[in-house]
Amino acid sequence: MRKKAAVLISGSGSNLQALIDACAKPDFPAKITLVISNKADAYGLIRAKKAGIKTSVISNKDYATRELFDEELHKEIIASGAEIVCLAGFMRLLTPDFVNKWTGRMINIHPSLLPDFKGANAHQDVLAKGVSKTGCTVHYVIPEMDAGEIILQESVPVLKGDNEKTLGARVLEKEHIIYPQALKMLAESGI
Repeated sequence: MRKKAAVLISGSGSNLQALIDACAKPDFPAKITLVISNKADAYGLIRAKKAGIKTSVISNKDYATRELFDEELHKEIIASGAEIVCLAGFMRLLTPDFVNKWTGRMINIHPSLLPDFKGANAHQDVLAKGVSKTGCTVHYVIPEMDAGEIILQESVPVLKGDNEKTLGARVLEKEHIIYPQALKMLAESGI
């Protein structure tokens, strides 16, 4: 049996597309049952619909508290039958209560070599620090931001003349490789 995954997005969904492509292979151990976005105009929703995957928009602006928003997310994920949650450019911090419900079954992709350069401005921070390499990390989600156990990492050099866009594009190529690998590992782990 293939493990069922829900993917949470906020934007273009390029990592979602990498997961969709991997799950389309008949021998891949996971399948995406639901894509949820907190933004109705997220292009990732179009990607999911083209692949025949159920979508849902749950706007955080419709909820008075983070807890109520996360409760609705949880209900939708459970209703889809998902056993794994993948955060793919989901630009919301999740409450500890929600995160703890998915301990060991929720993963995230981050555009740096964690534990370095946590947060939303990783490429900017990498360039400001002047380091010679960066990369991406897939990690388990825990209540502390970008602090969960590392599953996979891939590095890229920081080149002279790089800006956030050029560096980000090179890192994104690696993200599209390791995120499906990490989902495969989690799906095969017997969770």
